[in-house]
Amino acid sequence: MSLEERMTALERRLAALEAADRRAPRLGDGDFWALNGLKEQLAEAEAADGGVLFTGAVRLPTGEQYEWQYGALTEGLLADDWSAAADAFAALGHPVRLRLLREILGGRRTAAELAELEEIGTTGQIYHHLRQLTGAGWLQTTGRGRHEVPPGRVVPLLVVLSAARP
Repeated sequence: MSLEERMTALERRLAALEAADRRAPRLGDGDFWALNGLKEQLAEAEAADGGVLFTGAVRLPTGEQYEWQYGALTEGLLADDWSAAADAFAALGHPVRLRLLREILGGRRTAAELAELEEIGTTGQIYHHLRQLTGAGWLQTTGRGRHEVPPGRVVPLLVVLSAARP
């Protein structure tokens, strides 16, 4: 392959990457409005070690809307027993469980609806995954075999997924 052909191929690949990056929705790139607000609150609280804040205003494909925020001081987070979070993270550590959560947020709420999906497993496997997610607090049953992500877990789930993106 000639140098010119290699350059043309490289330019095409770069253009594709740049286009994909432009399509990725993000808020506040280069604008630290949330961070600045957090810093102001930390200064007022005289929290020298800092803290973290995550928040969201979400409308699901089903029309449900959630607003949620949480902040914690660094000192408390570093002092906590992190092993207490292991079950919650472990429940998210399986591709089928993540797919189930996405489908449930999208409106498929019963095991029968979930069983219609391709590459999701048998009904027994689906129930196993639903039990794991429910036990870890990522799901709750709402009667008649329906499942939903609890309102207080919708934004945290999306935050965890955002943090896991490369």
